[in-house]
Amino acid sequence: MVPTGRNGHALSVPRTPRTRKPSLGGALAYLLLALFNGLPWFLVLLVLTVAGLGLSVVWIGIPILMLTTTGWRGAARMERRWIRRSLRTEIANPYRSLREGSVFRRWRGKMVEPATWRDFGYLVLRLPLCIAEFALTIALWSYSLFFIALPIIVALLPTDSGFSVPFMHHAGSATESDTLPYAIVGLAGLLLAIVATPRLAQFQAWVASLLLGPTRSSELVAKAEHLQASRARGVDAAEAERRRIERDLHDGAQQRLIALAMTLGRAKNKLDTDPDALRELLDEAHTDAKLAVAELRDLARGIYPAVLGDRGLDAALSALAQRCAVPVDVLVEVDPRPPTAVESTAYFIVAEALTNVSKHARAEHARIWLRRTGEQVLLTVADDGQGGAELRPGGGLAGLADRAATIDGVLTVSSPPGGPTVLRAELPCVW
Repeated sequence: MVPTGRNGHALSVPRTPRTRKPSLGGALAYLLLALFNGLPWFLVLLVLTVAGLGLSVVWIGIPILMLTTTGWRGAARMERRWIRRSLRTEIANPYRSLREGSVFRRWRGKMVEPATWRDFGYLVLRLPLCIAEFALTIALWSYSLFFIALPIIVALLPTDSGFSVPFMHHAGSATESDTLPYAIVGLAGLLLAIVATPRLAQFQAWVASLLLGPTRSSELVAKAEHLQASRARGVDAAEAERRRIERDLHDGAQQRLIALAMTLGRAKNKLDTDPDALRELLDEAHTDAKLAVAELRDLARGIYPAVLGDRGLDAALSALAQRCAVPVDVLVEVDPRPPTAVESTAYFIVAEALTNVSKHARAEHARIWLRRTGEQVLLTVADDGQGGAELRPGGGLAGLADRAATIDGVLTVSSPPGGPTVLRAELPCVW
């Protein structure tokens, strides 16, 4: 479920960019291939942009510019995916999903969006950057490897080959001893290349994050609108919960207590006249009282289970797993213990997810993984069922998303047809 703001835009939830140091292989592959990948994009988009602007005085320029704008965004999306996979840098989507409308209206919305022009700026800047990075990478690696291989090359050549070492001024063929200083320089250069290549790729990832990612101001605006939408959804969820409790009390325990009062009234009338009927009525009243207590206990458990408050999430989720119709593995790593609201939200998300697994998933196995990372609790519920679960408005999973939103949490579901189904929730411990 994607929260929406008052202006009808879909809100992109701000996330802290996940950045890891790129591997040597990924960084080297990116720096060597980026030039050949970026040059066609640069030429095509530059030609289309110039042609579209030049022909904009007549109608033919508008479709060209519309095509070019789509190309900017397409190239930027490909670059984000490539950087995520090769350089291990997650760049958030900076675009805002605009309201539906005509093709021209949607294009106009793209043109007035700063992220579109930052995409264009990056695609223009990327080519000279890639040329410089490609040249530096080739120079570092080729010269280092060549100098390291010089002793082997000289040893394999005939003595009278006339091969001379670069920058050597004496006459005659080079010997192995002549090449040793070069081999040492090559080893130092290789170490420098191994260290510098990931750093160079990190610089490229930083430039991409700066231009292809959301700005700080847009992140703050999106977060404010997300919080506003979350608050509204939280109020709706609390109101729905109040109505559920009221309905359960009215239809369950209240009716049971009314029946109990009526039975006790009938028993009072039989007190002196019919001892046998009195005994039956008392037995019936006793049964109604026990059922009323059980229903009240179930209702209280639905509000906040006692085992959760007494023993924490590990015991509470293990109890849910034991009651599930399929085998469930539970791994809980929450230290220190999260706030009560987070525990309650995580508990009911797992409870609903396991209910869906039992009733609809046709799964043979499920797994619960709950862990705390700093000021956030990450919850994953996965099963090997048939898939097809969706966050539909008014559905059970949408209710869980609303419950998570009350504490500014985010719930996502991945459930392709055929499975597996993976439900993930990110629940902040500070809000």
